[in-house]
Amino acid sequence: MQTFFERLRKFEKSLVSLLILYYHICIIKNGGNRKNEKCNKVHNRVKMISILAGAFLLCFLLETKFSAETVPPAVMAMAVFFVSRFTDGFVYGIIASLLSVLVLNFAFAFPYFAFNFSIPENIISAVIMLVITAMTSTITSQLKWQERVRAESINEKMRGNLLRAVSPELRTPLTTIYGSSSAIVQNYEQLSEDQVVQLADGIREDARWLMGMVENILSITRIDNDGVKLVKTSTVLEELIDSVLTQFKKCYPDQKVNASIPEEFTSIPMDAVLIEQVLMNLLENAVQHAKGMKTLELHVFVLGDKAVFEVLDDGCGIEKERMKGLFQDYFSVKDAPVDNQKRSMGIGLAVCASIIKAHGGVITAENRKEGGCCIRFALGLEETENE
Repeated sequence: MQTFFERLRKFEKSLVSLLILYYHICIIKNGGNRKNEKCNKVHNRVKMISILAGAFLLCFLLETKFSAETVPPAVMAMAVFFVSRFTDGFVYGIIASLLSVLVLNFAFAFPYFAFNFSIPENIISAVIMLVITAMTSTITSQLKWQERVRAESINEKMRGNLLRAVSPELRTPLTTIYGSSSAIVQNYEQLSEDQVVQLADGIREDARWLMGMVENILSITRIDNDGVKLVKTSTVLEELIDSVLTQFKKCYPDQKVNASIPEEFTSIPMDAVLIEQVLMNLLENAVQHAKGMKTLELHVFVLGDKAVFEVLDDGCGIEKERMKGLFQDYFSVKDAPVDNQKRSMGIGLAVCASIIKAHGGVITAENRKEGGCCIRFALGLEETENE
């Protein structure tokens, strides 16, 4: 009997190894995208076989150690329930139910190691399995359908709020660009060189801001619809901060940023393009909304296994009412610009929150005691499996 147990355990290990190998091969063949339809089928098959194999081994152990003949049907029924619950559709539940009936009839019902469906108990077990499968699959399918409807409803609401919030933000700079360019074209001879340069600078500034807004809108729609697709690479912190400060200086040459980073060499796994976008959004947010700001700071320090990023200003801070939903309600109509202000903070901060969340972190904001605001987020120094 001990030899048989050893063989059974070896068989179990081999089965698990083959399932894992099969699963990863199929992922590679389908481009590594787990959302791929074929890969989902593989995933469901692996789940079903794993659950049934585990249930079979448990039944065998209980049968040999405790001689509990009523336990195997209950265990296999529970296995069918789990297969129906954690796989997609009816098919896998029905297959699991039929396989469970065959296993019970062959290995745990008299006559052992032979099929016999003339015994009433075996027929009743089969019917019970099928009923459990049908009920569980129906409930599961209904829940998933409700979740899809709910997600679609949220997306539709998001799109509507997006249009309401973005329309006035885009209209103002576009109107300014149109007016300034018309003034140059129609009154070029009457305008001095300084006036032309001033109007052209305004057009360039508004165009630059519009490009940033479009990038944020594209990012937020991609995040909400498909999730962020990170391209993580080991990024040298000093190079990242230099790139951000250089880009920021081109946009705001008169605004100084006091930056500090660790003296020791620091490399962080991240999607550098997206993290640059986060830092640029935070710095621009401070310039545009921190009234009375004299000092703008960017600090990075290592705390345990995290690299902590902080953007600090000594401006007016953020109202308590706005602070509560600062990173969530990013398409709120109340956040739309008023009084000819063409920039609101909502969309940019929402992009930041979504990007940091995709990196496995959390972004927070708080008002400083000495005045102003501090926005903080942390990134892991070591690579972790991303969802």
